[in-house]
Amino acid sequence: MIAESPLMSIRSVMEALSGKILPEAVNPQQGISSVTIDSRNVTEGALFVALPGTVTDGHAYVEKAFQQGAVFALVQENRMEQYGATIVAAARGAGKNVMVVPDTLRALQDLARWYVDRFPHLIRVGITGSSGKTTTKEIAAAMIRSEKVVVMNEGNLNSETGLPLSVFSIRPEHQVGVFELGMNRVGEITELARVLRPHIALITNIGTAHIGKLGSQEAIAREKKEIFSQFTGREVAIIPESDPFAAFLKEGVRGRIRSFGYRSMVSLGEVTPLGIEGTRIVWDGVPVILPLPGTHNVLNALGAAAIAQEVGISAEGIRQGIAQVRPLFGRGEIIKGPVTILRDCYNANPESMEQAVGFCDSLEWKGKRVYVIGSMLELGEKSEEAHRQIAHVLAKSKADRIFLFGEETAIMEPIVAATKGSAAVGYTTSFDELQEKVRRSVEEGDLVLLKGSRGMALERLTEILTGEKNVL
Repeated sequence: MIAESPLMSIRSVMEALSGKILPEAVNPQQGISSVTIDSRNVTEGALFVALPGTVTDGHAYVEKAFQQGAVFALVQENRMEQYGATIVAAARGAGKNVMVVPDTLRALQDLARWYVDRFPHLIRVGITGSSGKTTTKEIAAAMIRSEKVVVMNEGNLNSETGLPLSVFSIRPEHQVGVFELGMNRVGEITELARVLRPHIALITNIGTAHIGKLGSQEAIAREKKEIFSQFTGREVAIIPESDPFAAFLKEGVRGRIRSFGYRSMVSLGEVTPLGIEGTRIVWDGVPVILPLPGTHNVLNALGAAAIAQEVGISAEGIRQGIAQVRPLFGRGEIIKGPVTILRDCYNANPESMEQAVGFCDSLEWKGKRVYVIGSMLELGEKSEEAHRQIAHVLAKSKADRIFLFGEETAIMEPIVAATKGSAAVGYTTSFDELQEKVRRSVEEGDLVLLKGSRGMALERLTEILTGEKNVL
């Protein structure tokens, strides 16, 4: 078996970044096999990037990283007073070196940008938005994979560290890179766009995810629009046709703009919902089944198709991708059995809550509908208003039983009970109590919706509903 070529050499890192090498000796020709910020993931030949932290500080693990095979480390200047003596001693003892830089996060991002530049023929695709990013990325990659060699970030490794680490998976054989850009704070999309500098960039939608950190949908739209900030005029911006912020997203973009949606896609024919089996889509005159349920996933597929068209994928390749995609954990999964479960508990905001409830309401169902609703987190001062909004949606829904879980859902109980009756609604902050209530309520033939933010971990209910353990 031929060993994989190193990603770069220590000399490359020294040329890409500005920093001081400690101790004095260095082997600049030494190859680097991987880049990591977690000492537990260090393998032989790794570059370890020590990120500062208030709870866990990577600088405390430099010695461990060297012991596990790291050949080089990046450390932050303002941590050297506290950790410097230990770090230099560890490097000297291991016969390795560290580079001291002003900011290790920025250095990681700068190195990632340098690495991306090594692949000038790679078509770089960036995807962001309030919801649907990961699903759109997965569908786009499935479409592109049918005809080209594609690389993408795994799961939702889309953060200020996740994206930079992900681009180190690019190899010379890759023709298209599809990368998701996430956001937890102002300025993050700008940083990530600076790393990737996408040739094609898509915004799925502008919703209320992270509104607690940004304050308003307008602020979210401004931040998401930063995915176009590195455009020079030759790039393509793909924007949802029906989004309320579509006009704003188009303003001032340096590049070609195209829309996606039911009206914009000339290849799109009849769209027929098939309930839990997904949706039948006619694409370029030929029908195909999208096995992901809900109209929101149709829009995700249309966004992915717009990307695929831009990178030259045929109509047949697009249909193959549509047919082959499968739901990821907690994102619209349908788990069939004596009880049918819609497990949509990877994240939650008012828009995705309404989508999930609306989809379950739309199904023809003989058994009970049991909706288990967890708190929507990260909504800040908008939290109470958002939970009241969803309470009214639930009150009008077709649910036979509704279970509310988490402190933020307390204000929902009286609103829902006023319409559904107190016997149809249960509220608790105890998972054990929730589990017991659901266990007593659900019967064979029922439909169960599990919908809440990731922090509520509603997937833990899967075991009592199916008898199988299904947790992250």
